[in-house]
Amino acid sequence: MAGNVLPIKKSSPDSGQDTIKKILKSPISLPSPPAIAVRVLESVKKEKDSLRELARVVSNDPALTSKILQVANSSIYGLTRKVNSLEMAITVLGSNALKNIALSFVMAGELKSFSGGAFDFEDFWCRSVTNAVAAEEVATLMKIKNDDTFVSALLQDVGFLVMFLTQPEDYIRVMDAEKLGGHDSLAIERKIFGFDHQDLGAALLQKWGLPDCIYRPIQFHHELDACSETERDRTFVLNLSNRLSSLYWGLDSAEILPEIQEWLKDKYHLSPQKIERLIDSIAEKSVEILSTFEVEAKDLRPLSQMLREANLELSKLNCSYEQIVVDLQRAKKQAENLASELMKANEKLRAQAVEDGLTGLYNHRHFHEILAQELERSKRYSHPLSLILFDIDYFKKINDTYGHLIGDQVLRSIAEQMRKVTRNSDALARFGGEEFAIILPETNTAGLRVFGERIRRGIYNMGIGVDGHFIRVTVSVGGTTFVPGLVVDHKDILIDVADKAVYHSKSLGRNRFTFFPLQDYT
Repeated sequence: MAGNVLPIKKSSPDSGQDTIKKILKSPISLPSPPAIAVRVLESVKKEKDSLRELARVVSNDPALTSKILQVANSSIYGLTRKVNSLEMAITVLGSNALKNIALSFVMAGELKSFSGGAFDFEDFWCRSVTNAVAAEEVATLMKIKNDDTFVSALLQDVGFLVMFLTQPEDYIRVMDAEKLGGHDSLAIERKIFGFDHQDLGAALLQKWGLPDCIYRPIQFHHELDACSETERDRTFVLNLSNRLSSLYWGLDSAEILPEIQEWLKDKYHLSPQKIERLIDSIAEKSVEILSTFEVEAKDLRPLSQMLREANLELSKLNCSYEQIVVDLQRAKKQAENLASELMKANEKLRAQAVEDGLTGLYNHRHFHEILAQELERSKRYSHPLSLILFDIDYFKKINDTYGHLIGDQVLRSIAEQMRKVTRNSDALARFGGEEFAIILPETNTAGLRVFGERIRRGIYNMGIGVDGHFIRVTVSVGGTTFVPGLVVDHKDILIDVADKAVYHSKSLGRNRFTFFPLQDYT
Protein backbone atom coordinates (compact mmCIF):
# COMPACT_ATOMS: atom_id res chain seq x y z
CA MET A 1 0.00 0.00 0.00
CA ALA A 2 2.99 2.34 0.31
CA GLY A 3 2.60 5.48 -1.77
CA ASN A 4 -1.08 4.88 -2.53
CA VAL A 5 -4.12 6.47 -0.94
CA LEU A 6 -5.89 4.00 1.34
CA PRO A 7 -9.15 2.53 0.04
CA ILE A 8 -12.35 4.27 1.10
CA LYS A 9 -15.00 2.11 2.79
CA LYS A 10 -17.65 0.78 0.42
CA SER A 11 -20.31 2.79 2.23
CA SER A 12 -18.57 6.04 1.25
CA PRO A 13 -19.39 7.73 -2.08
CA ASP A 14 -17.02 6.99 -4.96
CA SER A 15 -16.03 10.64 -5.04
CA GLY A 16 -14.54 10.31 -1.53
CA GLN A 17 -11.36 8.72 -2.89
CA ASP A 18 -10.83 11.56 -5.36
CA THR A 19 -11.54 14.20 -2.72
CA ILE A 20 -8.96 12.75 -0.33
CA LYS A 21 -6.41 12.61 -3.15
CA LYS A 22 -6.98 16.31 -3.86
CA ILE A 23 -6.67 17.19 -0.17
CA LEU A 24 -3.43 15.25 0.22
CA LYS A 25 -1.93 16.85 -2.89
CA SER A 26 -2.66 20.36 -1.66
CA PRO A 27 -0.08 21.75 0.79
CA ILE A 28 -2.10 24.90 1.37
CA SER A 29 -4.28 23.77 4.26
CA LEU A 30 -2.51 20.70 5.58
CA PRO A 31 0.18 20.23 8.20
CA SER A 32 3.37 18.61 6.96
CA PRO A 33 5.52 16.12 8.88
CA PRO A 34 8.05 18.13 10.92
CA ALA A 35 11.67 17.73 9.85
CA ILE A 36 12.68 16.11 13.13
CA ALA A 37 9.84 13.58 12.76
CA VAL A 38 11.22 12.58 9.37
CA ARG A 39 14.72 12.20 10.83
CA VAL A 40 13.39 10.08 13.72
CA LEU A 41 11.63 7.74 11.27
CA GLU A 42 14.71 7.46 9.09
CA SER A 43 17.00 6.70 12.02
CA VAL A 44 14.98 3.71 13.25
CA LYS A 45 14.91 2.25 9.73
CA LYS A 46 18.68 1.94 9.75
CA GLU A 47 19.87 -1.43 10.95
CA LYS A 48 23.39 -0.36 11.89
CA ASP A 49 23.92 2.02 14.80
CA SER A 50 20.18 2.85 14.87
CA LEU A 51 20.15 3.36 18.65
CA ARG A 52 23.08 5.75 18.55
CA GLU A 53 21.63 7.61 15.54
CA LEU A 54 18.20 7.91 17.18
CA ALA A 55 19.73 9.33 20.36
CA ARG A 56 21.74 11.81 18.30
CA VAL A 57 18.66 13.01 16.37
CA VAL A 58 16.52 13.44 19.46
CA SER A 59 19.28 15.08 21.53
CA ASN A 60 19.37 17.94 19.00
CA ASP A 61 16.09 19.09 20.50
CA PRO A 62 16.54 19.71 24.26
CA ALA A 63 12.82 20.32 24.86
CA LEU A 64 11.95 17.02 23.17
CA THR A 65 14.63 15.21 25.15
CA SER A 66 13.18 16.57 28.39
CA LYS A 67 9.65 15.47 27.48
CA ILE A 68 10.80 11.97 26.51
CA LEU A 69 12.53 11.52 29.85
CA GLN A 70 9.44 12.83 31.63
CA VAL A 71 7.19 10.28 29.90
CA ALA A 72 9.70 7.45 30.36
CA ASN A 73 9.60 8.12 34.12
CA SER A 74 5.80 8.43 34.26
CA SER A 75 3.45 5.83 35.68
CA ILE A 76 2.34 4.80 32.20
CA TYR A 77 5.57 2.79 31.80
CA GLY A 78 5.97 1.93 35.49
CA LEU A 79 9.74 1.48 35.33
CA THR A 80 11.45 0.42 38.56
CA ARG A 81 14.47 2.69 38.13
CA LYS A 82 14.95 6.34 37.32
CA VAL A 83 15.65 7.09 33.64
CA ASN A 84 17.99 10.09 33.46
CA SER A 85 19.46 9.92 29.94
CA LEU A 86 18.40 9.18 26.37
CA GLU A 87 20.81 6.26 26.23
CA MET A 88 19.16 4.70 29.29
CA ALA A 89 15.71 5.42 27.86
CA ILE A 90 16.60 3.57 24.67
CA THR A 91 18.06 0.68 26.63
CA VAL A 92 15.03 0.34 28.92
CA LEU A 93 12.21 1.24 26.50
CA GLY A 94 13.69 0.15 23.17
CA SER A 95 14.17 2.20 20.00
CA ASN A 96 10.58 1.74 18.77
CA ALA A 97 9.06 2.96 22.01
CA LEU A 98 11.39 5.95 22.05
CA LYS A 99 10.59 6.64 18.41
CA ASN A 100 6.87 6.71 19.12
CA ILE A 101 7.21 8.95 22.15
CA ALA A 102 9.27 11.37 20.06
CA LEU A 103 6.80 11.23 17.15
CA SER A 104 3.92 11.89 19.53
CA PHE A 105 5.42 15.17 20.68
CA VAL A 106 6.71 16.54 17.39
CA MET A 107 3.49 15.76 15.53
CA ALA A 108 1.37 17.10 18.35
CA GLY A 109 3.32 20.34 18.17
CA GLU A 110 2.83 20.59 14.40
CA LEU A 111 -0.90 19.86 14.59
CA LYS A 112 -1.34 22.34 17.43
CA SER A 113 0.08 25.15 15.31
CA PHE A 114 -2.73 24.65 12.79
CA SER A 115 -5.61 24.81 15.25
CA GLY A 116 -7.88 27.79 15.71
CA GLY A 117 -11.31 29.22 15.15
CA ALA A 118 -14.17 26.83 15.74
CA PHE A 119 -11.80 23.92 16.40
CA ASP A 120 -11.14 23.38 20.12
CA PHE A 121 -7.60 22.05 20.05
CA GLU A 122 -7.31 21.83 23.85
CA ASP A 123 -10.35 19.55 24.03
CA PHE A 124 -9.14 17.56 21.01
CA TRP A 125 -5.74 16.92 22.53
CA CYS A 126 -7.13 16.10 25.98
CA ARG A 127 -9.22 13.40 24.35
CA SER A 128 -6.32 12.24 22.14
CA VAL A 129 -4.00 11.77 25.12
CA THR A 130 -6.76 9.96 27.02
CA ASN A 131 -7.19 7.72 23.96
CA ALA A 132 -3.48 6.91 24.03
CA VAL A 133 -3.36 6.19 27.77
CA ALA A 134 -6.50 4.04 27.55
CA ALA A 135 -5.00 2.11 24.62
CA GLU A 136 -1.89 1.29 26.68
CA GLU A 137 -4.12 -0.01 29.48
CA VAL A 138 -6.28 -2.07 27.12
CA ALA A 139 -3.30 -3.52 25.25
CA THR A 140 -1.71 -4.56 28.54
CA LEU A 141 -4.98 -6.17 29.63
CA MET A 142 -5.27 -8.05 26.32
CA LYS A 143 -1.55 -9.02 26.45
CA ILE A 144 -0.96 -7.60 22.96
CA LYS A 145 0.94 -4.45 23.98
CA ASN A 146 3.35 -3.14 21.34
CA ASP A 147 5.42 -0.01 20.93
CA ASP A 148 3.08 1.52 18.35
CA THR A 149 -0.01 1.44 20.56
CA PHE A 150 0.45 4.88 22.13
CA VAL A 151 1.10 6.92 18.98
CA SER A 152 -1.56 5.09 16.95
CA ALA A 153 -4.21 5.82 19.58
CA LEU A 154 -2.97 9.37 20.05
CA LEU A 155 -3.48 10.14 16.34
CA GLN A 156 -6.61 8.07 15.70
CA ASP A 157 -8.86 11.17 15.47
CA VAL A 158 -6.49 13.42 13.53
CA GLY A 159 -8.95 13.27 10.63
CA PHE A 160 -11.25 15.64 12.55
CA LEU A 161 -8.55 18.31 12.60
CA VAL A 162 -7.80 17.90 8.89
CA MET A 163 -11.51 18.15 8.08
CA PHE A 164 -11.62 21.50 9.86
CA LEU A 165 -8.44 22.76 8.19
CA THR A 166 -9.58 21.89 4.68
CA GLN A 167 -13.35 22.45 4.83
CA PRO A 168 -14.24 24.36 8.02
CA GLU A 169 -17.82 25.17 7.03
CA ASP A 170 -18.61 21.50 6.33
CA TYR A 171 -16.88 20.49 9.56
CA ILE A 172 -19.18 22.80 11.52
CA ARG A 173 -22.19 21.30 9.74
CA VAL A 174 -21.09 17.84 10.87
CA MET A 175 -20.66 19.03 14.45
CA ASP A 176 -24.11 20.66 14.43
CA ALA A 177 -25.75 17.49 13.14
CA GLU A 178 -23.98 15.31 15.72
CA LYS A 179 -25.10 17.58 18.56
CA LEU A 180 -28.70 16.73 17.70
CA GLY A 181 -28.04 13.16 18.80
CA GLY A 182 -29.52 9.97 17.41
CA HIS A 183 -27.35 10.16 14.28
CA ASP A 184 -24.62 7.89 12.93
CA SER A 185 -21.59 10.18 13.06
CA LEU A 186 -19.72 8.35 10.30
CA ALA A 187 -22.80 8.46 8.06
CA ILE A 188 -23.04 12.23 8.58
CA GLU A 189 -19.39 12.71 7.65
CA ARG A 190 -19.74 10.60 4.51
CA LYS A 191 -22.87 12.44 3.45
CA ILE A 192 -21.29 15.88 3.84
CA PHE A 193 -17.63 15.17 2.95
CA GLY A 194 -17.83 11.97 0.88
CA PHE A 195 -15.54 10.18 3.35
CA ASP A 196 -15.09 9.93 7.14
CA HIS A 197 -12.42 11.06 9.59
CA GLN A 198 -10.96 7.53 9.76
CA ASP A 199 -10.21 7.54 6.00
CA LEU A 200 -8.72 11.03 6.01
CA GLY A 201 -6.62 10.57 9.16
CA ALA A 202 -5.15 7.27 7.99
CA ALA A 203 -4.37 8.67 4.53
CA LEU A 204 -2.59 11.70 6.02
CA LEU A 205 -0.44 9.59 8.34
CA GLN A 206 0.41 7.28 5.44
CA LYS A 207 1.51 10.33 3.45
CA TRP A 208 3.65 11.41 6.41
CA GLY A 209 5.52 8.12 6.12
CA LEU A 210 4.37 6.46 9.35
CA PRO A 211 4.44 2.64 9.43
CA ASP A 212 1.30 0.83 8.31
CA CYS A 213 0.98 -0.75 11.78
CA ILE A 214 0.17 2.78 13.01
CA TYR A 215 -2.12 4.16 10.32
CA ARG A 216 -4.02 1.09 9.10
CA PRO A 217 -5.84 0.35 12.40
CA ILE A 218 -6.87 4.02 12.48
CA GLN A 219 -8.89 3.63 9.27
CA PHE A 220 -11.21 1.06 10.83
CA HIS A 221 -11.23 1.87 14.55
CA HIS A 222 -14.99 2.52 14.52
CA GLU A 223 -15.75 -0.41 12.17
CA LEU A 224 -14.05 -3.58 13.36
CA ASP A 225 -15.86 -5.78 10.83
CA ALA A 226 -14.18 -3.90 7.97
CA CYS A 227 -10.56 -4.47 9.05
CA SER A 228 -8.42 -7.45 8.10
CA GLU A 229 -7.92 -10.36 10.47
CA THR A 230 -4.23 -9.53 10.97
CA GLU A 231 -5.10 -6.03 12.14
CA ARG A 232 -8.15 -6.91 14.23
CA ASP A 233 -6.44 -6.91 17.63
CA ARG A 234 -4.69 -3.55 17.11
CA THR A 235 -7.87 -2.05 15.70
CA PHE A 236 -9.92 -3.34 18.62
CA VAL A 237 -7.49 -1.68 21.05
CA LEU A 238 -8.23 1.67 19.36
CA ASN A 239 -11.96 0.97 19.33
CA LEU A 240 -12.13 0.19 23.05
CA SER A 241 -9.71 2.98 24.01
CA ASN A 242 -11.93 5.45 22.13
CA ARG A 243 -14.97 4.30 24.09
CA LEU A 244 -13.08 4.45 27.38
CA SER A 245 -11.96 7.98 26.52
CA SER A 246 -15.60 8.85 25.81
CA LEU A 247 -16.38 8.15 29.45
CA TYR A 248 -14.46 11.36 30.22
CA TRP A 249 -14.87 13.47 27.09
CA GLY A 250 -18.01 12.17 25.35
CA LEU A 251 -21.66 13.07 25.71
CA ASP A 252 -22.91 9.47 26.02
CA SER A 253 -20.83 8.17 28.95
CA ALA A 254 -23.93 7.07 30.87
CA GLU A 255 -24.93 4.84 27.95
CA ILE A 256 -21.57 3.22 27.23
CA LEU A 257 -20.37 2.69 30.82
CA PRO A 258 -22.62 -0.36 31.51
CA GLU A 259 -21.62 -1.85 28.14
CA ILE A 260 -17.90 -1.48 28.89
CA GLN A 261 -18.29 -2.83 32.42
CA GLU A 262 -20.20 -5.88 31.15
CA TRP A 263 -17.64 -6.59 28.43
CA LEU A 264 -14.65 -6.35 30.80
CA LYS A 265 -16.44 -8.59 33.28
CA ASP A 266 -17.34 -11.29 30.73
CA LYS A 267 -14.13 -11.22 28.67
CA TYR A 268 -11.50 -10.83 31.40
CA HIS A 269 -13.49 -11.78 34.51
CA LEU A 270 -12.66 -8.50 36.20
CA SER A 271 -14.41 -7.65 39.42
CA PRO A 272 -16.31 -4.35 39.71
CA GLN A 273 -13.49 -3.03 41.89
CA LYS A 274 -10.82 -3.86 39.29
CA ILE A 275 -12.91 -2.32 36.51
CA GLU A 276 -13.27 0.83 38.56
CA ARG A 277 -9.52 0.96 39.19
CA LEU A 278 -8.82 0.44 35.47
CA ILE A 279 -11.11 3.28 34.41
CA ASP A 280 -9.86 5.57 37.18
CA SER A 281 -6.22 4.91 36.27
CA ILE A 282 -6.88 6.19 32.75
CA ALA A 283 -7.83 9.60 34.11
CA GLU A 284 -4.97 9.69 36.61
CA LYS A 285 -2.30 8.78 34.04
CA SER A 286 -3.83 11.08 31.42
CA VAL A 287 -3.51 14.06 33.76
CA GLU A 288 0.14 13.14 34.27
CA ILE A 289 0.87 12.81 30.52
CA LEU A 290 -1.11 15.92 29.50
CA SER A 291 1.31 18.14 31.37
CA THR A 292 4.13 16.98 29.11
CA PHE A 293 2.07 18.00 26.07
CA GLU A 294 1.62 21.43 27.66
CA VAL A 295 -2.15 20.96 27.66
CA GLU A 296 -4.34 21.73 30.66
CA ALA A 297 -6.21 18.67 31.93
CA LYS A 298 -9.32 20.80 32.54
CA ASP A 299 -11.77 18.94 34.79
CA LEU A 300 -10.40 15.44 34.15
CA ARG A 301 -10.94 13.42 37.32
CA PRO A 302 -11.35 9.69 38.03
CA LEU A 303 -14.79 8.47 36.96
CA SER A 304 -15.56 7.00 40.37
CA GLN A 305 -15.06 10.42 41.95
CA MET A 306 -17.38 12.08 39.42
CA LEU A 307 -20.04 9.41 40.00
CA ARG A 308 -19.86 9.87 43.77
CA GLU A 309 -20.29 13.62 43.39
CA ALA A 310 -23.22 13.11 41.03
CA ASN A 311 -24.91 10.68 43.42
CA LEU A 312 -24.44 13.14 46.26
CA GLU A 313 -26.13 15.88 44.26
CA LEU A 314 -29.00 13.56 43.30
CA SER A 315 -29.56 12.63 46.93
CA LYS A 316 -30.17 16.31 47.70
CA LEU A 317 -33.04 16.57 45.22
CA ASN A 318 -36.42 16.67 46.91
CA CYS A 319 -38.41 14.80 44.27
CA SER A 320 -39.19 11.27 43.23
CA TYR A 321 -37.23 9.16 40.78
CA GLU A 322 -40.24 9.05 38.47
CA GLN A 323 -40.45 12.83 38.38
CA ILE A 324 -36.73 13.06 37.56
CA VAL A 325 -37.21 10.72 34.59
CA VAL A 326 -40.19 12.72 33.32
CA ASP A 327 -38.33 16.00 33.68
CA LEU A 328 -35.27 14.62 31.92
CA GLN A 329 -37.34 13.31 29.01
CA ARG A 330 -39.08 16.65 28.66
CA ALA A 331 -35.79 18.54 28.84
CA LYS A 332 -34.18 16.23 26.28
CA LYS A 333 -37.05 16.73 23.84
CA GLN A 334 -36.90 20.49 24.26
CA ALA A 335 -33.13 20.47 23.82
CA GLU A 336 -33.40 18.40 20.62
CA ASN A 337 -36.02 20.76 19.18
CA LEU A 338 -33.95 23.79 20.11
CA ALA A 339 -30.79 22.25 18.67
CA SER A 340 -32.59 21.51 15.40
CA GLU A 341 -33.86 25.06 15.15
CA LEU A 342 -30.44 26.48 16.01
CA MET A 343 -28.75 24.31 13.39
CA LYS A 344 -31.13 25.60 10.69
CA ALA A 345 -30.64 29.17 11.85
CA ASN A 346 -26.86 28.73 11.95
CA GLU A 347 -26.84 27.34 8.41
CA LYS A 348 -28.78 30.39 7.22
CA LEU A 349 -26.59 32.82 9.15
CA ARG A 350 -23.38 31.21 7.89
CA ALA A 351 -24.58 31.56 4.31
CA GLN A 352 -25.60 35.17 4.85
CA ALA A 353 -22.28 35.98 6.51
CA VAL A 354 -20.15 34.85 3.57
CA GLU A 355 -22.39 34.91 0.47
CA ASP A 356 -23.59 37.66 -1.82
CA GLY A 357 -27.39 37.44 -1.78
CA LEU A 358 -27.84 38.01 -5.52
CA THR A 359 -25.13 35.83 -7.09
CA GLY A 360 -24.36 33.25 -4.39
CA LEU A 361 -20.65 34.04 -4.70
CA TYR A 362 -18.59 35.09 -1.70
CA ASN A 363 -19.30 38.62 -0.55
CA HIS A 364 -16.80 41.47 -0.31
CA ARG A 365 -15.98 40.93 3.39
CA HIS A 366 -15.39 37.19 3.07
CA PHE A 367 -13.28 37.74 -0.05
CA HIS A 368 -10.87 39.84 2.01
CA GLU A 369 -10.68 37.13 4.69
CA ILE A 370 -9.92 34.39 2.17
CA LEU A 371 -7.32 36.46 0.32
CA ALA A 372 -5.50 37.24 3.58
CA GLN A 373 -5.48 33.53 4.52
CA GLU A 374 -4.31 32.37 1.10
CA LEU A 375 -1.54 34.98 1.02
CA GLU A 376 -0.22 33.81 4.39
CA ARG A 377 -0.32 30.17 3.26
CA SER A 378 1.44 31.00 0.01
CA LYS A 379 4.22 32.76 1.91
CA ARG A 380 4.50 29.92 4.41
CA TYR A 381 4.76 27.17 1.80
CA SER A 382 6.52 29.23 -0.91
CA HIS A 383 3.81 28.62 -3.49
CA PRO A 384 2.40 31.10 -6.03
CA LEU A 385 -0.97 32.83 -5.62
CA SER A 386 -2.82 34.74 -8.33
CA LEU A 387 -5.67 37.24 -8.19
CA ILE A 388 -8.11 38.26 -10.95
CA LEU A 389 -10.41 41.28 -10.83
CA PHE A 390 -12.83 42.30 -13.60
CA ASP A 391 -15.62 44.81 -14.30
CA ILE A 392 -18.61 44.48 -16.61
CA ASP A 393 -18.18 46.96 -19.45
CA TYR A 394 -20.93 49.63 -19.81
CA PHE A 395 -23.07 47.98 -17.10
CA LYS A 396 -24.88 51.26 -16.40
CA LYS A 397 -26.08 51.27 -20.00
CA ILE A 398 -27.53 47.78 -19.56
CA ASN A 399 -29.45 48.92 -16.46
CA ASP A 400 -30.66 52.10 -18.16
CA THR A 401 -31.76 50.24 -21.31
CA TYR A 402 -33.32 47.08 -19.91
CA GLY A 403 -33.93 47.88 -16.24
CA HIS A 404 -32.36 46.70 -13.01
CA LEU A 405 -34.10 43.32 -13.01
CA ILE A 406 -32.35 42.46 -16.26
CA GLY A 407 -29.13 43.88 -14.81
CA ASP A 408 -29.49 41.48 -11.90
CA GLN A 409 -30.00 38.62 -14.37
CA VAL A 410 -26.76 39.60 -16.10
CA LEU A 411 -24.90 39.51 -12.77
CA ARG A 412 -26.29 36.06 -11.97
CA SER A 413 -25.39 34.76 -15.44
CA ILE A 414 -21.80 35.95 -15.08
CA ALA A 415 -21.54 34.30 -11.65
CA GLU A 416 -22.72 31.02 -13.17
CA GLN A 417 -20.21 31.33 -16.00
CA MET A 418 -17.43 31.89 -13.43
CA ARG A 419 -18.37 28.65 -11.69
CA LYS A 420 -18.18 26.75 -14.98
CA VAL A 421 -14.65 27.80 -15.92
CA THR A 422 -12.92 27.75 -12.51
CA ARG A 423 -11.69 25.02 -10.18
CA ASN A 424 -13.14 23.91 -6.86
CA SER A 425 -10.07 25.30 -5.10
CA ASP A 426 -10.61 28.81 -6.52
CA ALA A 427 -12.53 31.41 -4.49
CA LEU A 428 -15.11 33.41 -6.45
CA ALA A 429 -16.50 36.69 -5.11
CA ARG A 430 -18.67 39.60 -6.04
CA PHE A 431 -16.26 42.41 -5.24
CA GLY A 432 -18.69 45.30 -5.73
CA GLY A 433 -21.69 46.30 -7.84
CA GLU A 434 -20.54 45.01 -11.25
CA GLU A 435 -17.06 44.01 -10.07
CA PHE A 436 -15.95 40.41 -9.51
CA ALA A 437 -12.86 38.70 -8.11
CA ILE A 438 -11.25 35.27 -8.35
CA ILE A 439 -8.56 34.02 -5.96
CA LEU A 440 -6.39 31.34 -7.62
CA PRO A 441 -4.25 29.33 -5.16
CA GLU A 442 -1.27 27.41 -6.54
CA THR A 443 -1.42 29.41 -9.80
CA ASN A 444 1.62 31.02 -11.41
CA THR A 445 1.73 33.79 -14.02
CA ALA A 446 1.27 31.40 -16.94
CA GLY A 447 -1.79 29.87 -15.29
CA LEU A 448 -3.16 33.32 -14.48
CA ARG A 449 -2.96 34.39 -18.12
CA VAL A 450 -4.88 31.28 -19.20
CA PHE A 451 -7.57 31.88 -16.53
CA GLY A 452 -7.86 35.57 -17.40
CA GLU A 453 -8.46 34.87 -21.06
CA ARG A 454 -10.83 32.02 -20.25
CA ILE A 455 -12.99 34.32 -18.11
CA ARG A 456 -13.01 37.11 -20.70
CA ARG A 457 -13.78 34.81 -23.62
CA GLY A 458 -16.38 32.74 -21.73
CA ILE A 459 -18.40 35.80 -20.72
CA TYR A 460 -18.16 37.31 -24.22
CA ASN A 461 -19.43 34.08 -25.81
CA MET A 462 -22.24 33.26 -23.39
CA GLY A 463 -24.79 35.92 -24.42
CA ILE A 464 -28.03 36.63 -22.55
CA GLY A 465 -31.49 36.50 -24.11
CA VAL A 466 -33.97 39.09 -22.85
CA ASP A 467 -37.47 39.59 -24.32
CA GLY A 468 -36.37 38.40 -27.74
CA HIS A 469 -33.20 40.49 -27.62
CA PHE A 470 -29.64 39.18 -27.36
CA ILE A 471 -27.34 41.03 -24.96
CA ARG A 472 -23.63 40.69 -25.57
CA VAL A 473 -21.65 41.35 -22.37
CA THR A 474 -17.93 42.07 -22.22
CA VAL A 475 -15.61 42.49 -19.26
CA SER A 476 -12.30 44.23 -18.57
CA VAL A 477 -10.01 41.85 -16.73
CA GLY A 478 -6.82 42.43 -14.73
CA GLY A 479 -4.60 40.19 -12.66
CA THR A 480 -1.37 39.77 -10.76
CA THR A 481 0.63 36.96 -9.14
CA PHE A 482 2.43 36.64 -5.82
CA VAL A 483 5.55 34.51 -6.18
CA PRO A 484 7.89 33.31 -3.40
CA GLY A 485 10.56 35.83 -2.52
CA LEU A 486 8.46 38.95 -2.97
CA VAL A 487 8.01 41.14 0.10
CA VAL A 488 4.24 41.54 0.29
CA ASP A 489 3.00 42.39 3.76
CA HIS A 490 -0.70 42.90 3.01
CA LYS A 491 -3.44 41.59 0.74
CA ASP A 492 -4.35 45.14 -0.31
CA ILE A 493 -1.17 45.27 -2.39
CA LEU A 494 -2.44 42.44 -4.60
CA ILE A 495 -5.85 44.09 -4.89
CA ASP A 496 -4.34 47.44 -5.82
CA VAL A 497 -2.10 45.97 -8.54
CA ALA A 498 -4.91 43.85 -10.02
CA ASP A 499 -7.20 46.89 -9.96
CA LYS A 500 -4.61 48.92 -11.87
CA ALA A 501 -4.51 46.14 -14.46
CA VAL A 502 -8.31 46.32 -14.83
CA TYR A 503 -8.19 50.04 -15.53
CA HIS A 504 -5.40 49.48 -18.02
CA SER A 505 -7.67 47.04 -19.87
CA LYS A 506 -10.39 49.70 -19.90
CA SER A 507 -7.98 52.33 -21.24
CA LEU A 508 -7.06 50.02 -24.14
CA GLY A 509 -10.68 49.68 -25.26
CA ARG A 510 -12.18 47.13 -22.81
CA ASN A 511 -12.98 43.45 -23.42
CA ARG A 512 -9.39 42.38 -22.75
CA PHE A 513 -7.11 40.90 -20.10
CA THR A 514 -4.07 42.71 -18.65
CA PHE A 515 -1.38 41.25 -16.41
CA PHE A 516 0.69 43.53 -14.15
CA PRO A 517 3.73 41.99 -12.39
CA LEU A 518 3.46 42.43 -8.64
CA GLN A 519 7.17 43.13 -8.26
CA ASP A 520 6.85 46.29 -10.38
CA TYR A 521 4.51 47.83 -7.81
CA THR A 522 6.01 46.68 -4.48
